[in-house]
Amino acid sequence: MFRSLYGKLSLSLVVLLICVGVLYTLISLSAAQYYLQKTDQKLNLNLAKNLVADRNLVESGTLNEKALSSTFMEYMVINPSIEIYLLDLEGKILSYSADPGQVKRRAVSLAPIQAFLNGEKLPLLGDDPRSHDRQKIFSVTPVPSAAKPEGYLYVVLLGKQYDNAEQFIKENIIWKQTGGALIGSLLIGLLVGLLLFRKLTQRLNRLSSDMDGFRQSDFSHYLITTTQQKTNDEIDQLGNTFNQMAQRIMEQMDALKQQDSLRRELVANVSHDLRTPMAILHGYLETLQLKGEQLNQDEQNHYVALALKSSERLNQLITELFELAKLEAQDSLLTHERFNMAELAHDVVQKFQLTAQQKEITLTLAVDTESLFVDADIGMVARVFENLLGNAIKFTPENGDIKVCITATDEKPVVTIQDSGPGIAAADLNKVFDRFYQGKDNSNRAEPGGLGLAIAKRIIDLHNGSIKVESKNGQGASFSFSLPAA
Repeated sequence: MFRSLYGKLSLSLVVLLICVGVLYTLISLSAAQYYLQKTDQKLNLNLAKNLVADRNLVESGTLNEKALSSTFMEYMVINPSIEIYLLDLEGKILSYSADPGQVKRRAVSLAPIQAFLNGEKLPLLGDDPRSHDRQKIFSVTPVPSAAKPEGYLYVVLLGKQYDNAEQFIKENIIWKQTGGALIGSLLIGLLVGLLLFRKLTQRLNRLSSDMDGFRQSDFSHYLITTTQQKTNDEIDQLGNTFNQMAQRIMEQMDALKQQDSLRRELVANVSHDLRTPMAILHGYLETLQLKGEQLNQDEQNHYVALALKSSERLNQLITELFELAKLEAQDSLLTHERFNMAELAHDVVQKFQLTAQQKEITLTLAVDTESLFVDADIGMVARVFENLLGNAIKFTPENGDIKVCITATDEKPVVTIQDSGPGIAAADLNKVFDRFYQGKDNSNRAEPGGLGLAIAKRIIDLHNGSIKVESKNGQGASFSFSLPAA
């Protein structure tokens, strides 16, 4: 039971209430005794002086021994709560009203007596002649007079009879009634505290149950933790934090599942697309090995060229695969610099002019303004240009044309590459940027799908830009991308 938070809180409350009860009792008894002594001593402040005056203890400037003895006897009967002692100037006890066998001191200290006569703050405690270690409140006066003192009349206010009465009251009233009331109050406080703790820990138990349910569901499903009363305390904050954490974990789990699905798809595509050029390369090399002597030089050169082309295709796929993996893992840091988009377009178009001329393709560049600056990684943006332009040349037939246009929209440079190729079917437009994707109707494609468009999209995404494609089947395709202006 005490392993739970509720059990620990309950045990702590019990210990705390016991300590409070004991401390309260000690403080109450001490305070009550203090104020009782102060009140009693203040009420009887002049008791010793009045005894001397009322009982005629001084006659003709001397102490009346007979009157003093009579006073001792009478006060033992009339007021047994006080004890009267006659002291000399050094505090030695000369005579007293108490029972002879109970007086244990021969003298008392004069320091409290002098403090009393000097009017110091009450209560003042003096030595109790009936004990070597106990002190009690008192009243005292010099005798026969303050002018010519020969001793002191020392009156202990709370004598033996008072001690007996006090002990009786403590045992039968204070400890039973007051103690019972205190214990009852502590029990009520304990019960109320336990109920409050139960109410508070119920919310923690509910939160703990929700967390355990989330764990048992393999972190795939959870209930939003809510409270009936939004107090915005630490428990509510913990619940809100758990909700955010659980949502984040589920998002990461979904992302991991998606990444795993993409990984499986990538492995399948890689194995398929790498197998084709590898099979072609292997076939031509095997033909050259087995029939090399039977083939003339032109046939051998033809087979070597085809094998070399397959090797180049294989090398290109592997290079693109590593490049895309690096971009998706964000291991490649962008190196931002300010450059003119029009100048970069001129350089890339000039680079592809020879390839376009070999296929008798007309490649043109149109720039609205020469002052279109961006802040980006110039090498990666050039890679996007090359991938899109190379893709356009690959699918544009002979005597076709490719137009590269650079415009400004909302102060953002927009690059558009329009070809006159076979176009893309409407069902395939939203998938052209997927890795290794190729449409179902691929009769016009010279080579299987690759990673060029996927790499281009990833680079644009890293620059917080946008890329899109527009096409109609048989009417060419138009790829365009934009980057934030510098």
